[in-house]
Amino acid sequence: MFKKILFATSASPACDDAANVAFDMARRNEAELHVFHVLGLPTRGFSPFVTDVRTGEEADHDDEYHAWVKEEIKNTYARQLETAKNIELVTSVGVPHTEILRYARQNDVDLIIMGSNTRGENVGASRFKGVAGSTVQKVSKAARCPVLIVSRPCTTCWSYFSNIVFGTDFSKASWSAFLFAYKVAKTVGCKLHIFHALDLRSDESVESSQGLIEERIEEIKGRMTKIYGKAMKDFDNFEFEVWEGMPYVEVLKFARERKADLIVMAHHAKKVDAEDATLGRTVEQVALRSACPVASVTHPDKVEVLEEDSQLAKA
Repeated sequence: MFKKILFATSASPACDDAANVAFDMARRNEAELHVFHVLGLPTRGFSPFVTDVRTGEEADHDDEYHAWVKEEIKNTYARQLETAKNIELVTSVGVPHTEILRYARQNDVDLIIMGSNTRGENVGASRFKGVAGSTVQKVSKAARCPVLIVSRPCTTCWSYFSNIVFGTDFSKASWSAFLFAYKVAKTVGCKLHIFHALDLRSDESVESSQGLIEERIEEIKGRMTKIYGKAMKDFDNFEFEVWEGMPYVEVLKFARERKADLIVMAHHAKKVDAEDATLGRTVEQVALRSACPVASVTHPDKVEVLEEDSQLAKA
């Protein structure tokens, strides 16, 4: 399913769970795995010195320094590298999210894998505040391919998935996320759960009427059938579900109840152009708290299933 996977890492403990997923997926897909690390930010212009992203210290980024960092990465992932094939270790200098996006684009990467935070010393604080790392946010916003965010140990392998949860807000970006979720479900042969959280906090007309809430839920299920149901040609292992409540809370509860192996969502919740969007609070909260990996999808690139499926859904 994936030919080229980019694992963006700071080679810190914060990326260990993402590393296990990246190496495992590359092995099972017989894909190229590009282990990518940005050394640091140039101190000024094209200075030969960088501020190391891990230590915060200034270093001379000559060939010897690049070679030393690659050896450190090899030591960090020594266990995974013992059985790994078709691996390339790459180091770069610059702004992390810019370099990750540039490398992914230049190498036609199919999937980017990252930890929800890349700096180990900030993991606890970031999770406490409920804020994903800025590099993850910026990569998710602009990546042309899906971004898989891993914040916990993954107990299931990609090829052994049983349940995928796709959370939709019916936005344009959600269609791209649907295509990706559908593609994975068809390829792996697992169940696809299409889910929407009905947030009534700003709708006073129905918040006190159970009858109206149930009416709205049935309307949304009908919309799901019209948009997504007819697009899933020759695939019937799916269900539609709508729960009422705060979106990120309901997505997490639903994923836990269905024993989800993967959650797929558009990278923002508001119906705005991807270029103007930040990582939506719903996706951010889900990614930080989910027991399984979360795939953030922005663009349709790399996620088309079959041309006739796509055209059918748009008809």
